[in-house]
Amino acid sequence: MQSRHMTRRRFIKLAGAATGGALLGSRTALSQSPMTMPQGPGSGSNAGGLAPHGEPADYTLRIGTGLVEVGPQRILSTATYNGQFPGPLLRLKEGRRVVVAIHNDTDTPEQLHWHGQFLPADVDGAAEEGTPFIPAHGMRRIAFTPGPSGFRFYHTHLRAGPDLHAGQYGGQVGPVYIEPKHEPGAYDREVFLTLKEFEPFFMRGGDMAMDFLSPAAIVPDLKEQAEKAEQGASSTPKGYEVGYRLLTINGRMLGHGEPISVKRGERVLFHILNGSATEIRSLALPGHTFKVVALDGNPVPTPVSVPVLWLGTAERVSAIVEMNHPGVWVLGDLADKDRSQGMGIVVEYAGRKGKPRWVKPAHSRWDYTRFGRAGAAVAPDEIIEMTFAKQPAAAEGFNLWTINSVPFDMGKMTAMFHLRRGRRYRLRMRNATDDIHPVHLHRHSFELTKIAGKSTSGVIKDVAMLGAYQEMEVDFAADQPGLTLFHCHMQIHMDYGFMALFDCV
Repeated sequence: MQSRHMTRRRFIKLAGAATGGALLGSRTALSQSPMTMPQGPGSGSNAGGLAPHGEPADYTLRIGTGLVEVGPQRILSTATYNGQFPGPLLRLKEGRRVVVAIHNDTDTPEQLHWHGQFLPADVDGAAEEGTPFIPAHGMRRIAFTPGPSGFRFYHTHLRAGPDLHAGQYGGQVGPVYIEPKHEPGAYDREVFLTLKEFEPFFMRGGDMAMDFLSPAAIVPDLKEQAEKAEQGASSTPKGYEVGYRLLTINGRMLGHGEPISVKRGERVLFHILNGSATEIRSLALPGHTFKVVALDGNPVPTPVSVPVLWLGTAERVSAIVEMNHPGVWVLGDLADKDRSQGMGIVVEYAGRKGKPRWVKPAHSRWDYTRFGRAGAAVAPDEIIEMTFAKQPAAAEGFNLWTINSVPFDMGKMTAMFHLRRGRRYRLRMRNATDDIHPVHLHRHSFELTKIAGKSTSGVIKDVAMLGAYQEMEVDFAADQPGLTLFHCHMQIHMDYGFMALFDCV
């Protein structure tokens, strides 16, 4: 079990949690990033490693204990970057090398993962891939060329297990925006929002929204397999799940902190990050729609306006909202309980005052294929079959998760799949569980090619939600040599088996 001890006490008044997480800029356009970039070990965005001794850092991040004022008389002590939550917004330039000094002021070795970037294994920030730890009370200075362009983020990448003070349960999350080399603006300003829960606790079982994914095609044999596993464990209590007492946007509960101030006629680009350790989140703004222009930082082929956004853990959505419905509104989660616990932020039009209003939108489904192109994607060179299953409460009361019947072994950390560099692979994923899994592939992006039997192309992501008893296929080009980690991004799932390593030669 990992633990943290306060090394220094600094009271951080986050009157600008909107400063670290809701930084506003003018007319910086979205990236046009491909699924993968042709790269070599020492070229393009793949270049990286330790910075030469004495080379000054462009950015400094300090991992330590900070205080986050989430609400009136609600001040939390948690692990943070630079003493704040969210961590500072890093605006990087596509193709421009950067040096980052990462200091670890805690008593525990740490990892900092550059989620969504194409980086070498020793920089990516995962011990399973071979990234060196940032030693306790030590530092690591790294250099890399950012890419691909778009909305990325950084976060800790430690196994937490039963320790709810470790890993992604704390406040180690920060946004990254990699500005493309060339593009015009298409909006008036940006707002960055990081969704995050605090004060986690364990419970037996729990409810997860299931009816929002579309198409909702259930594969009978997957459901049968899951039901057999549940029946075989019917005499044991349900496995532990995680709940939360406090929910925040940019580290503030609904009603605490400054509202997002807007003017009628503005086109605001919201960059929204689900920084949760385990939760799937929804967001709606009464009287408005979200024109989704990018998923996980990658522009979508078909921008579509939707009334509700859904984000699995670690997913990002970039969406333009036309401010054409004056008033004072709550931008918040669909669940009344979650908004009451803080998952919301006030949007206030200029010249309008009063109590913020919430109006629940009509039911809608979240369908990745709406943002793609019709028809099949390019045929892959090879198909890799993956079946995800659950052994209820089999790991000291926690659910044990398997890929092709094998849980990941943190002791051995051997590669399950072997890739040849330059080939295009299709992951055919089958979910024989009653959970939704936001699956993530490190150091690559992938193209969604089939979801619940429906073919699509052009949607590029690095995390995608696979529904209960459903199938999904994604393609990626194996252009990053060495070890690459694949896992469910829910902390409690990856900690208890839901990981696998690819080895590319």
